[in-house]
Amino acid sequence: MAQNVFPTKNNLINTKKSLKLAKVGYDLMDRKRSILVREVMSLMDDAKSVQAQIGDCYKEAYAALSRAVIEMGDCTEAAQCIPIDDSVEISSRSVMGVEIPTVTVKPTELKLYYAFSNTSESIDIAYQKFNDVKQLTAKLAEIESSVCRLADAIKKTRKRSNALGNIMIPKFEGTIKFITNALEEKEREDFSRLKVIKTTKKEK
Repeated sequence: MAQNVFPTKNNLINTKKSLKLAKVGYDLMDRKRSILVREVMSLMDDAKSVQAQIGDCYKEAYAALSRAVIEMGDCTEAAQCIPIDDSVEISSRSVMGVEIPTVTVKPTELKLYYAFSNTSESIDIAYQKFNDVKQLTAKLAEIESSVCRLADAIKKTRKRSNALGNIMIPKFEGTIKFITNALEEKEREDFSRLKVIKTTKKEK
């Protein structure tokens, strides 16, 4: 870049402004990356907790369903009595300009829609346990999706930060040095020329 820039004071001023902006951008990118990394680490801790709970919850839910099948046989009729669930809502929040999802499950009262006369307690337990699984699955989906988006944003931020720190900033600094040296050399030449002119005039 330095070789393609004409060494003028105006270009020196403009390059210094560009360098200042590049350094501000680098600092912002670095801070953004640090905040995103902290957010990911926090979510990873939450994910471990939810994964531990959801594993146990699934075991209990399927165990209760297995008991219900053993006691009642086919549970299809009871399952079809339960209405389609539309309690899951998805919104988003912003972390340093990165949109990550927020998955919420609207609180709903659990009602037993099937008849008690031809069902067992095991199907009630299975219904409750799978509702717990739904809550945990929604939470885990939110965390995993958020981590993926944040990891992608961290990768892009690191790439931009490296471009500024390793390419743009050194290039601007090199250009400033080139222009400064060229201007100083020109001043020395002008000074020497004026000195020669003065000396010549005196001799005349």
